[in-house]
Amino acid sequence: MNIEELRNYCISQKGVEETLPFGPETLVFKVMGKAFLLTGIDSKPLQFNVKCDPEKAIALREQHDCVLPGYHMNKKHWNTVIADGSVADKKLQEWIDHSYELVVKGLSKAEQKRLGTDR
Repeated sequence: MNIEELRNYCISQKGVEETLPFGPETLVFKVMGKAFLLTGIDSKPLQFNVKCDPEKAIALREQHDCVLPGYHMNKKHWNTVIADGSVADKKLQEWIDHSYELVVKGLSKAEQKRLGTDR
């Protein structure tokens, strides 16, 4: 996965906006104003931070060398993923989806309704 593929995948999610709140080198993807993925635009190899259920975060770190505690983030809830080719893009997309879903789940019922995900 490269930065363009990552960007295209993220913005294909419902209600996602891309922002540069920390300057031109850090791209942040948000749903309803809440971040679910951060990446350095020029990082080689591509690295990104995603939100993760705490137990799953630990398990992923134990199973994959390319998954680390979230850099500059709450390490209980965020992982840094290095897209070095050791994990298939499909799996990376699953981790991105998990982050997105966690953020959506944390939105208010009104925000979920605006997004069209309320149940």
